[in-house]
Amino acid sequence: MRLVFMGSPDFSVPVLEALVEAGHEIAAVYCQPPRPAGRGKKDRPGPVHARAEELGLEVRHPVSLKGADEQAAFAALNADIAVVVAYGLILPQAVLDAPKHGCLNIHASLLPRWRGAAPIHRAIMAGDAETGVCIMQMEAGLDTGPVLLREVTPIGAEETTAGLHDRLSAMGARLIVQALDRLPDLIPVPQPDEGVTYAHKIDKAEAQIDWTRPAIEVDRLIRGLSPFPGAKCDMGGAQVKLLASRIADGAGAPGQVLDGLTIACGDGAVEVLRAQRPGKRAMEADEFLRGFDMPAMVK
Repeated sequence: MRLVFMGSPDFSVPVLEALVEAGHEIAAVYCQPPRPAGRGKKDRPGPVHARAEELGLEVRHPVSLKGADEQAAFAALNADIAVVVAYGLILPQAVLDAPKHGCLNIHASLLPRWRGAAPIHRAIMAGDAETGVCIMQMEAGLDTGPVLLREVTPIGAEETTAGLHDRLSAMGARLIVQALDRLPDLIPVPQPDEGVTYAHKIDKAEAQIDWTRPAIEVDRLIRGLSPFPGAKCDMGGAQVKLLASRIADGAGAPGQVLDGLTIACGDGAVEVLRAQRPGKRAMEADEFLRGFDMPAMVK
């Protein structure tokens, strides 16, 4: 098929690669504009932009798709379909209607649960036992369209957003290729009205750990915010990011260090498996503790 690909971050790259490998004609790749990065704050293309150029594909990065000129340029591509995954811009109705078969979105949740910006983070933070990927026919509402294909996967007891992100990205790449191959036979299933939740964008204010909370909640927060923005606590005067954890035996005052990197919560305790001090790289617990004077309490 002749298609337009619309995506921006790392999550979208395996999808683009899978579509190219499957032999589809990529008329153009749409992504977010280059942004200042690095010490020099020079404009740097995002992951999809960089990979698309490596593949020799045309890249477009409009700031908005609301203008008539941009919409006309999109329609002029005469695409059979558009594949959208973590693009970052709202698609006006004129863009949704332009491809012959409309626009398909790859969404990293089991819709209608976790519509919105941060479905992977929110699923872990909420303690969901499973999640998955949906291939959805896009419409004007936020992730409200009918679902063509879905696949379910369990969330591991120690899984972080980083690990689940990579698994769901690979799953989405495989599923969209299947969807395009089977498109004439797929029946769109409307999303039910029950069970709708919204995965609001992660606010950095959520990252500060409250050790008075139960261990199960602290563990989910640590895993759900890893690697970014990273759940934080005050450890001997330094704001340390905690990047992996598991539920542990033990009890004590909230924030009390019980053993190594096992820390008491309001109910139970968590064992921190990976952490990062300011200006340092992330380290496994044993390396982190080497030469570090752990305080008796963290805040």
